Amino acid sequence: MTQDIRAFVTPSCELLALGEPTHQEPAFGYVRNALLPRLAELGFRSIALETDRVAALTVDDYVRGGAGSLDTVLREGFTHDFGDLDHNRRLVAWMRAYNRTRPPAERLAFHGFDAPTENTTAPSPRRYLEHARDYLGLDLDIAALAGADERWDQPEAILDAAASIGDTAEADRLRVIADDLLNLLHQRAPERIAATSRDAWYRTRTHLTAGLGLLRYHRQASQPLEPSARITGLLAVRDTLMARNLLEIREIEARRGPTLVFAHNLHLQRSTSSWSSAELAADWSCAGAILGPLLGEHCTVIAGSLGSSRALGLGEPAPGTHEFLLQDRSAPWRLTPAAAVPPGRTRTDTIPRQGYFPLEPATLTAVDAVLHITDPAAVPAG
Repeated sequence: MTQDIRAFVTPSCELLALGEPTHQEPAFGYVRNALLPRLAELGFRSIALETDRVAALTVDDYVRGGAGSLDTVLREGFTHDFGDLDHNRRLVAWMRAYNRTRPPAERLAFHGFDAPTENTTAPSPRRYLEHARDYLGLDLDIAALAGADERWDQPEAILDAAASIGDTAEADRLRVIADDLLNLLHQRAPERIAATSRDAWYRTRTHLTAGLGLLRYHRQASQPLEPSARITGLLAVRDTLMARNLLEIREIEARRGPTLVFAHNLHLQRSTSSWSSAELAADWSCAGAILGPLLGEHCTVIAGSLGSSRALGLGEPAPGTHEFLLQDRSAPWRLTPAAAVPPGRTRTDTIPRQGYFPLEPATLTAVDAVLHITDPAAVPAG
């Protein structure tokens, strides 16, 4: 066991994926914040969080010295209510202060790698396609085809195939237009980058891929499937979009240095992810499972694990569980190679509202290491 992140950053590592087993225990965010300065010393130049990639452009502008207030950036630059979290506030403030003293080439970049969706809603692709249209200087009436944004935004459009507009003639036409715009964006890259900048070109591609992703998500929502198959399909589309976003982020950041990725374990582990409730069950290839064979040794995955938590109402792990065997009272958290985790069993004392996914044997074979937090209360805020 160690607290030295350098032990897990190999010379070939380009993407270091750090997972958390629940979004509700803030200690994982504080450990992430503590690790980022150390990683910056090792040449890391970017971080990517589980939040909307387009919205996160607002955060990136701010941490690199752009105008605006921290409160506004947290409100507009994060989705899933992640801007309300103290550890994200501290992260953004620290990155801005860090970058203020660094030359442009060494400044840290902020990325989101999620699609612009929430659990039960997905917005209209209109404004994303219009961004690309305007950048390319075209005369296209996207709004007429997309119609009112509200008809895309309503939960029924995702939850009820009969109410979805993802399989309409208008949606089909928008997918063709979006694909043509993406091809034209590449075709005209020399002149557009010369007239604007490479950053502006990349931002336009980010908007276009987001719009295409939304169209694919709405298309999936239009499929008349039974509930478990329905949720499986939507989860699979979302994680596929995440994986593609991370590949594009690495393309952008390849010349500058490696990227730290922070998200739920279920998005980062290299094995199939599983989720179930009383009536639903889903198994799908998460972003980590997709990236594993594509990036190989260039990707390192660290899963998060938790002993107990007051924030979650999670008690001490039972003897023999993986979490019990990782408990180390000499420090509030430790990093352990996955191969060194003793054989154990899966804990069964969790409840759905905690959002906690215990360590399982399949998880341990799908990651390189485990970040185990023994005592969240002892992890300093930072």
